[in-house]
Amino acid sequence: MYRPMKQEIISVLVKNRANVLTRVISLYGRRGFNIDSLTVSPTNNPELSRITIAFTATEKSMQQIITQTEKLEVVESIMLMDKDNSFYRELLLLRVNATKEERSAIKEIVDIYRAKVVSLDKDSMIIELTGTPEKLNAFIAMLEDFDVAEVCRTGVTGIEKKERGECGDD
Repeated sequence: MYRPMKQEIISVLVKNRANVLTRVISLYGRRGFNIDSLTVSPTNNPELSRITIAFTATEKSMQQIITQTEKLEVVESIMLMDKDNSFYRELLLLRVNATKEERSAIKEIVDIYRAKVVSLDKDSMIIELTGTPEKLNAFIAMLEDFDVAEVCRTGVTGIEKKERGECGDD
């Protein structure tokens, strides 16, 4: 039976202690999940950290991994991010090798995407862009005709437009 896969993003509030990230992420590896994106950040409470995990799964396996994550004693709460009610952002730093003649064409693309050149030398440019993962993917695709030397992405992070309860609550 075919089970459609879809990408989900969850936000996990965990106790701010040593090895917490390893404990949470190893659960995903042991269950055979590939993590597409992972970010960890402090919160306004110094005792808690936020782990944002993007992964691809079937509906059934997604519910199973969320339930298993909730059972970890280091987890305070877990929330499945509602794509229609959340803001997602990711940071991209990209180095593109560019001749003097190519710079203006690259700068035009940079301006259209509201990115910025953060470093420029004779042979290359470093560009910074913040946006949705889809926007970053489109920006990288626009630069395929140039010599992209290096791409560094932070991973997706997100916040809901309105606060709600733990995973599944409305």
